[in-house]
Amino acid sequence: MANRADPILGAVLIGGALAASAVLSATYAPSPLRPRTYAHYHRLEKPGFTPPDPAFGIWGPVWTGLAVAAWRLWSAEPGPERDRALAHWFAGRGLDVLWLYLGFERRQRGAMAVESLVSVGNAAAGALAARRVDGTAAALTLPYLAWISFAGLLSEELWRLNSDRPE
Repeated sequence: MANRADPILGAVLIGGALAASAVLSATYAPSPLRPRTYAHYHRLEKPGFTPPDPAFGIWGPVWTGLAVAAWRLWSAEPGPERDRALAHWFAGRGLDVLWLYLGFERRQRGAMAVESLVSVGNAAAGALAARRVDGTAAALTLPYLAWISFAGLLSEELWRLNSDRPE
């Protein structure tokens, strides 16, 4: 029987990555808790397909799926494929924060749009890597991939529609 990864270490790393990403994301996201950033976001010209603010509550279920996926991967038999899938998963949490930081803290919409491509590529590669380890874990990452793909399209449109405004 292969040695399995330490479940306590897995819970700490996965939970810590999610908690750190959530706290840092909240630090940079345009929300009523950040009035200046929230007002700036609402002044931007947006495409007609921009969802209403409550739609961003989708992050709760999406992150729950990501947490379960990460746990399933962590609990799988150790090996290069599992490690690759987990590396993409952890990289994704950092990329989530970077997207918000670039777009809303730094107001660099062009960089935000480019970063979106990197995030989508990482998420797609992560889903493929996860599929080689655990099909359920891979399936649980697909809502995230769909949502950040949509967010990437929004990022590009925010950049395009507001290119004449100072970033």
